[in-house]
Amino acid sequence: MTEAPPDDQAAESGAVPDPRGTRWGTRRFSLRGRVTMLAAACVAGAVALVSLCAYLVVRSNLLTQLDDNLLARAQAAVNSPLVQTDQLRQVPGALLASTDLQIGQLNGWTNQLIYPQPGARPPVGPAELRVATGLQDQSLRTDTATGTRVVALPLGHGQALVLAQSLGPTMQTLNELAVVLFLVGGAGIVVAAGAGTAVARAGLRPVDRLTSATERVAATGDLRPIPVSGDDELARLTRSFNVMLGTVADSQERQRQLVADAGHELRTPLTSLRTNLELLLSASLPGSPSLSDEDRADIEADIRGQLDELTQLIGDLVELARQDEPREAAERVDLMDVVERALDRARRRAGEIEFDVTLQPWVLTGDNSSLERAVLNLLDNAVKFSPPGSRVRVTLRPLGDGTAVVEVADSGPGIAEEDLPKVFDRFYRSSEARTLPGSGLGLAIVKHAAERHGGTVYANRAPEGGALLTIRLPGVPVA
Repeated sequence: MTEAPPDDQAAESGAVPDPRGTRWGTRRFSLRGRVTMLAAACVAGAVALVSLCAYLVVRSNLLTQLDDNLLARAQAAVNSPLVQTDQLRQVPGALLASTDLQIGQLNGWTNQLIYPQPGARPPVGPAELRVATGLQDQSLRTDTATGTRVVALPLGHGQALVLAQSLGPTMQTLNELAVVLFLVGGAGIVVAAGAGTAVARAGLRPVDRLTSATERVAATGDLRPIPVSGDDELARLTRSFNVMLGTVADSQERQRQLVADAGHELRTPLTSLRTNLELLLSASLPGSPSLSDEDRADIEADIRGQLDELTQLIGDLVELARQDEPREAAERVDLMDVVERALDRARRRAGEIEFDVTLQPWVLTGDNSSLERAVLNLLDNAVKFSPPGSRVRVTLRPLGDGTAVVEVADSGPGIAEEDLPKVFDRFYRSSEARTLPGSGLGLAIVKHAAERHGGTVYANRAPEGGALLTIRLPGVPVA
């Protein structure tokens, strides 16, 4: 017996596995075929069980009825008047009148059997002899040799009356019943198979559409949703698949937008770097006009600034890419500790700016590092726009509705009304911020972190006159 080639040998020999089968060219039953077979098998089992029970019940009833009738006739024959025969013997009158039975009178001492002539001799055996000799009250048995049911009753003085009735009509009735049950059961199985096929075809039509959609997505990348009809399990599956398609489409759109925005933002510093480097290289060529020390220092400072801007932009892009990854196992987060760690980092680069801090305990489930980065971005943004010697107000307080807010208010020029809805967009920079260092991604990272934790962000004007940026997060207070 030859074995199927392993995968590497099959690949070398050019064999292609059939995707519809478990091994080469061995096809499995389709789901529609399995549903049809399951329906037919269930109906076949039910029909077989019902038919068997019906046959056994009818057979038992017919045989019981036959036995009861045979015993009643035997008892009536025993009690019938005696008549004189030609041999001067007295026998029951029924012995001479029964035509549908095999009947006889058995002498237990001589083993002699008297039966009507002409007529069939009833079968006699040890059971009938025991009745005739008084060892047994009665006997009832089936004689397999003649296919008859035999009963014997005592007749007195060592005599027994023996009656035998053919089982042929009863067995014929049972055979006809078996044929009818077989035909009806077979028809039921065929109908069940047809109904199973129809139900499977109709029920699996949404699965076929879902399969076609997945193949279309794999082949073309087309993420259009699938039409949904009904409200059964398959409809819910289709809706879930459409939700997944929508999520993938949104992710792709965000990636495309991020790449487009990043390319746009990278173009300016790269162009500036290229220009400054070309000036430095041109000035170093023989015969070219030399640059003054002041111009060279300005160009070098400009290059360092552009490199710092590129470094920050790339770091923010990496952070955004990390936040788009699937979330790892969440952990218990003490938001007050998160804000305090972010404050420690912000104070080291805040210079003369002071922080006015009011914190109340709040706990949620999430990612410590992501939330710390979001709070730190708010603090850095406030420091960037606040004048030296001013104060930045930082507040963590519950709202009483199952959420708490982290508010950061600066003392800067504030945010224009038309800019308030856009400050958390990627790469958005207001006219006041375009002259300041930054990538335009800091507040977008804040928004992304808040939304991943089931929260939200919003911007407003602070009572101090500057900007008021807020993160609102769900959680519970700490007792």
